[in-house]
Amino acid sequence: MPPAAQSLTPRQFFGRKGLLADWHPHYEYRPGQLAMAEAVEAALAEKKHLIVEAGTGTGKTLAYLVPAILSGKRIVISTGTKNLQEQLFFKDIPFLAKHLGPLRACYMKGRANYACRQKIYDAEKEPVLDGLEEVADFRIIREWEKTTETGDRAEIKTLPESSTAWAKIDARSDLCSGQKCPQFERCFITLMHQRAQASDLIIVNHHLFFADLAVKGNEMAGIIPDYSAVIFDEAHEIEDVAGQYFGVTVSSYQFEELARDVTGLAHRKEFGSQELDRTLMMMGERAAYFFALFGAAEGRSGFRAQEAFLLEHEEIYLDVLAGLELVALQLELLRAAPDEAIPLISRARDMARRLQFWMESGERTYVYWIERRGRGTFLQATPIDVSSLLDEKLFDELDTAVLTSATLAVAGAFEFFQQRLGLRGARTLVVPSHFDYASQALLYVPQDLPEPRNPAFTAAAALEIAELLMLSRGRAFVLFTSYQQMRLVYDRVSLEIPYQTLMQGTGPRSALLEEFRSTPNAVLFATSSFWQGVDVPGEQLSCVIIDKLPFAVPSDPVVEARIATIRENGGEPFSSYQVPQAAIALKQGFGRLIRGRRDRGVLALLDHRITKTRYGQIFFDSLPDYAFTTKRSDVEKFFAAV
Repeated sequence: MPPAAQSLTPRQFFGRKGLLADWHPHYEYRPGQLAMAEAVEAALAEKKHLIVEAGTGTGKTLAYLVPAILSGKRIVISTGTKNLQEQLFFKDIPFLAKHLGPLRACYMKGRANYACRQKIYDAEKEPVLDGLEEVADFRIIREWEKTTETGDRAEIKTLPESSTAWAKIDARSDLCSGQKCPQFERCFITLMHQRAQASDLIIVNHHLFFADLAVKGNEMAGIIPDYSAVIFDEAHEIEDVAGQYFGVTVSSYQFEELARDVTGLAHRKEFGSQELDRTLMMMGERAAYFFALFGAAEGRSGFRAQEAFLLEHEEIYLDVLAGLELVALQLELLRAAPDEAIPLISRARDMARRLQFWMESGERTYVYWIERRGRGTFLQATPIDVSSLLDEKLFDELDTAVLTSATLAVAGAFEFFQQRLGLRGARTLVVPSHFDYASQALLYVPQDLPEPRNPAFTAAAALEIAELLMLSRGRAFVLFTSYQQMRLVYDRVSLEIPYQTLMQGTGPRSALLEEFRSTPNAVLFATSSFWQGVDVPGEQLSCVIIDKLPFAVPSDPVVEARIATIRENGGEPFSSYQVPQAAIALKQGFGRLIRGRRDRGVLALLDHRITKTRYGQIFFDSLPDYAFTTKRSDVEKFFAAV
């Protein structure tokens, strides 16, 4: 803890005449920010768990950072995105350090975000690069490596997001020889771990946090050093991210990558054998045949027929397992194999373990499903309920967990969130937003559209959207619950309005956002990935249109399994799971609009079930206190007054 902070309290910092008022030229006293900071301070001091819904504009980042610093403990801060990590480390931490004195803080990302020095040096001597683009990208990376202190790819602004050269030199553990590597002492992963060991604040993202927690659960060394408390920002994402890392995945791509990496290493390091080549070819052929048995239709589907599948296809399944073991054995027996082969041996056997779990375990607490994307087939096993896992591995093991987001409560209560995460006995706090939603935002729900399930809905919604975009003069996000609906409406609307239209999928997410921000009157058509973590303050975003209430697709295998489990346990899944989940998602979507005290805009929901069903009131009770109308003429007046 910096000396300047040793006797400081949150009230002295956030009060009307506190330190923040002295430091910040545009300071506004926010009672909610102070209330949250004091609640976080008490939770850390008294070793309690805390849930805080902090509306947009409350200043929640400083409200948890300051008490974390004042606690004198090592605290992990886990964010929803790498962008938020970078904001904390490069903006908020330096602001506090400027006034409080030096802070011992660092950030950690997954290994694929960092360069591997040894791979870079090897690539200069070995033929691993393909084509002029990869050669050009490699030159950029090579020059940057000479000066970077962190090795974090985010520093290279000129490297294309789609660069294939990066994947050939990143620090993923698949080919890492650890302490035997000549560059171990200078390794960016080694340096990241050293910085973390010396830090009081460690800033990670949810994916890294739960990858670390899952590894520790298998009695392996963790990635993140020991800590006293964790603060989750964007905590509404925890259930889904935890499910990914406590689950099991094995894919056709993993077999292709294993064969490619073994072949590439054998070629570069001049070892191998004809027998190894034959084994790799056999494994690849058997794996391709095995994964083809699951069909080729795009999308996600449940799979409960492992027993019948094994009866019919046991021979090919056993051939695939044998191929993985043969690859591992032959790498072990090749005397000329270098240390870099050791991770490949572990990888082959881990793939076999995961495939066996998926095919043979029959563990009823998991849902087993298949996803097909492009050429790839993914076999997935996801815990149906992560609450007991989180209760056991996280909340019972940790003194304090603080969970915060602008969207955690349903109708002002936290029961749904606590139940889904297994968080018993936590303190709770709702901090109202600093914004005057009643004057800044108008919620419009037209009453004359067909219901979303009606085949006539798409055409009618497209007409309504075109009219609204003319009133808003573009400057809008149009958000959908499905890609198909987005494309159908985009095709109808984009030619009807005189504004630049952008659609998700036509470019990288960051590039689309940048184009939206820099193009006057632009309209962005998008799906769920743009419902959160997107910040476009000011007039550039003056309208958010959502096609329908964002219920999770009931046929999605994970959602279907959760619904079935609730029903089997005597619950009513629609009211206890589907409606609360959709209410939180709707808050996230609408949260894109009002990002500052001067923002004004219209929120349009084209699904009148919110006004005509009993459960619709739960959505209204969960949303901020917007002005409300069912008349498009009120929308016209609202925009005319801007």
